[in-house]
Amino acid sequence: MTSVMPTRRKPQTQYNPADTKAMILRLAKARTSLILEHPFIGTIALNMPMTLDDTLNPPTAATNGKWVKFHPDFVAENTDEELKFVVAHECLHPMLEHNFRRGERGPRRWNKAGDYVINKLLKDDHIGTMPSRGLYDLAIYNQGGGTTDGIYHILPEEPEDGNGPDGDQLDNCIDADGDPAQQAQQAAEMKVMVAQAAQAAKMMGKMTAGMARLVDEVLNPRVDWRTVLWPFLIKQRTDDRSFARPNRRFLSQGLYLPTSSGEVMGELAFHIDCSGSITPKDINQFSAEITKVKEDLSPTKIHVIYFDSRVCHYESYGPDDQLNIQPHGGGGTAFSPCFEYMLEHGIEPVASVFLTDLCCNDYGIAPDHPVLWVSTDERYNAPPFGEVTVMA
Repeated sequence: MTSVMPTRRKPQTQYNPADTKAMILRLAKARTSLILEHPFIGTIALNMPMTLDDTLNPPTAATNGKWVKFHPDFVAENTDEELKFVVAHECLHPMLEHNFRRGERGPRRWNKAGDYVINKLLKDDHIGTMPSRGLYDLAIYNQGGGTTDGIYHILPEEPEDGNGPDGDQLDNCIDADGDPAQQAQQAAEMKVMVAQAAQAAKMMGKMTAGMARLVDEVLNPRVDWRTVLWPFLIKQRTDDRSFARPNRRFLSQGLYLPTSSGEVMGELAFHIDCSGSITPKDINQFSAEITKVKEDLSPTKIHVIYFDSRVCHYESYGPDDQLNIQPHGGGGTAFSPCFEYMLEHGIEPVASVFLTDLCCNDYGIAPDHPVLWVSTDERYNAPPFGEVTVMA
């Protein structure tokens, strides 16, 4: 992204009371502007206390979902329009539950993934001006399917200790206080606040289409298809036993038994529907998740079968190969050729996963392994076998 740096004054290391008061007034002005111009986010901001804190590291902004803090240097270096953007940005972290559902994911990488989503929402709605250090990349946004979870999976791993170079962290998204139950309660309270703020904005006639979609996603979330995919695949892992290293415990008894090397994932087959109804965004989401499966579950081989009314292209990847998911084809849809292709070429996966709109009645014969259908259309035709989840 190309951006023009605004004229800035050099931040001070010490601020007198007059400076501090002026900064607090600037933050209040940013919140007031949001209430008048963008009342939905402004109402959320009104319910989140905002203070200065010169101990923040990195010295930018931070939120735990209940409060927002700003480093004085960060306030000093940003224009009023940029502060308006950052105040709105901090409100969206808890709205999207970033403070409540990080789990075991790396905090810095999770923060950055959330920033890519939030910054696009704010830029699309023309809310303030994004500071130059803000993360904004449409290619990353689309490749990750426009979700924090999807973008997290495609971002490279990086050290979590340290703040990274200037320019790649707009703020610090901090986990909410309390245990999981208490965090869930805070998330529920935020949803109530979102509903009330949305109603107020609608009554004023200032609820944009983009924010209306966001509210719908927050208040009426779909089951994330990834929460179905992962348990489905993990169930297919098997205990790998090998005679290459016999179990010494039984050698003295004259028994030659294999050792167990732990649970391993066998070969997986991913089938990508390349008919005209599947969008690049759908394929990007699927690609991101296949990459994550490869990294985390380490299957012995990944088979990728591209199809429409026939198998259009086939690729296989070993543990050390780099994935490159690109669509091939573009005609109608039939599933039976995929199963026939695997039989003809001796492909025996422990599971098959299909990305498809399920607009087809040609399923063929059920294979002897589990099948998961990831449908891009919630109005799908129920298949005669396998499990179904809808891509949200």
